Amino acid sequence: MKSVEIIGFKRANLEKGDLNQIREEGNVPCVVYGPAIKEQIHFYTPAILFKDLVYTPDVHIVDLNIEGEKMKAVLKDTQFHPVSEMMLHADFLAFSPDKPIKFEIPVEIVGTAPGVQKGGKLEFKTRRLAVKGLAANLPDKIQADISNLDLGKSVRVSDVKAEGFEILTSPNVTIATIGIPRALRGKKE
Repeated sequence: MKSVEIIGFKRANLEKGDLNQIREEGNVPCVVYGPAIKEQIHFYTPAILFKDLVYTPDVHIVDLNIEGEKMKAVLKDTQFHPVSEMMLHADFLAFSPDKPIKFEIPVEIVGTAPGVQKGGKLEFKTRRLAVKGLAANLPDKIQADISNLDLGKSVRVSDVKAEGFEILTSPNVTIATIGIPRALRGKKE
């Protein structure tokens, strides 16, 4: 997994007025929690630091540095304003490198499906899979190969290989399918 550094500053006041002032100054209020730290830490960080973390399909390990206190974490949740789309809040989960974490990894479709070449439409059903493993073993993306899919066929979670981590998403869940267009329904080859 790729790594992104986030530098934060502790905040003592948790009132709404203080949070609004933090946001007006171009910062994002955050909290970090998890089994790797004794108690949760409320902090803020410049919004610009989230560019490479949030606005990408990739998954990153976050090197948090909160006033010199360093820890490894993953971004668990973000909240955005419904109109302005300004980031309002971020939650981080601190973890120990020697203990497994649960996380969602994006799925990447690889290959060219014969069904698509025949006029079918690739339908992406599941874009992320829940996984569990050591952070060092978690991939940036989980690849789902569609090179054997004909019209009406699907690739499921059970078809995906997991090395060094466990996939928690049900093996019966469909990742992608090749839809049959109306024009081709009923025709036999």
